[in-house]
Parts: sequence; structure tokens; C-alpha cells
Amino acid sequence: MSANPLSVVIIDDHALFRNGLNQLLTSRDISVVGMTGVPTEAVELIRDTGPDVVLLDLRMPELGGLEVLVQIRRAMPEQCVVILTTSVEENDLMEALKLGAMGYLLKDMELDVLVQLLHQAKSGDTVVAPDLTSLLARAAVSRETGPDPSVTETYNLTPREMDILYHIAQGKSNKDIAAALGIVDGTVKLHVRAVLKKLNVQSRVQAAVLAISENLCDGRDS
Repeated sequence: MSANPLSVVIIDDHALFRNGLNQLLTSRDISVVGMTGVPTEAVELIRDTGPDVVLLDLRMPELGGLEVLVQIRRAMPEQCVVILTTSVEENDLMEALKLGAMGYLLKDMELDVLVQLLHQAKSGDTVVAPDLTSLLARAAVSRETGPDPSVTETYNLTPREMDILYHIAQGKSNKDIAAALGIVDGTVKLHVRAVLKKLNVQSRVQAAVLAISENLCDGRDS
């Protein structure tokens, strides 16, 4: 076991799932420092245990996961919270990320992938289950009614940066963006870095969510 394993708190109203996940994570050198099936106990438990990552269920009868997320972010703004759910609904994904979740993962994911993404979340990346990246693209397409000029001007994005952001919102890789725009990968990387800085976000996922929620995507094909 490493000297400083990743520590997590599990908040889920299903006891069998909590206990099973505890055993699985422990087998991958992750320290489960607390668990509860009572969402109203979440903030106090997190404050007492100080985990690196909180794994939070979305659907709970007493208090919904999004409401718990708001409470956690209000009490501990820097706390890393990752939603772990069965919901593949676009609205749940978008709302969770908008409310400050550092990740949105699915309960049927492969354990090794889950563990890898939890470590990435601890490092400050916003992580989304691979199966859900298409949801961001669909959201971008479904909400394209033209960018709000005032919003675009607020972020001071150049036309080329808007092109880059449009493709980011569709979940495309740097290689795919380079091919679509007829530029080299290195140039795409520079533009992506500039876009993230101007939007004041830390990851491509956060940029995509912001682009979709503030209608920055204008539906151009190039």
C-alpha cells in the first residue's frame, strides 16, 4: 500500500452498493474513510474525515444528490465531489457539472477506469464517464440557436477560438479538431489553452459545459 493512498467518502443510500464499492476500492489501494446512507449526514461526515474525493449518489429518497452537492460546495468550496450514478440523463450530467461536481461517473463502469478517473479528479481534472462524452456533443447540437454576442464579447474569444470551442463542445480530440480546421495539432493545443484561460476553466469538459449552458456554440461546421 502506498504511503498516501487516495481517500474517499461514499454517500449512497444502498447499503449493499456502499459495502461492495468499499471492498472494491480498498482492493485498489484507495482508503474509504467514511460511508453513509443518510444524505443529511454528508457535510458533517466530510468535515470530520477530510477525504480527497466524495463519491455522491444522485438518486436518494431523503435528499437528492444535487441538493447534497450544493450543501457540500457551500460548506467546503474546495472539496472534490464526484457524482456516481446510474443516470445517463443529459440534464443530470449538465446540472451536476454546473453546480460544481468535479466528475460524473457511472456505477457500471469498469473498476480500473473508475479508479483512474478518481485520481484524475483529485488532481483537479473534471472527469466524465467515457460513455457520456457523446451527451455533451448532443447537448451542444440541441442547444445551438446562435451565440449571444454579449456573452461572446465578455470572454473576448477570437473567431478561431470560437471554432475551437465549438469542436471541444462536441467532444472532439485535438487531432480531430486539427483535421476539421486544416491546422496542425500544435496549433490546436495553443488555441485550446487560450480558450480555457479566457473561459477561466480548468478542463475541456468544463469548457464544453460552459459553452453549452451559455449558448456559445453557433453550429458552424468548420
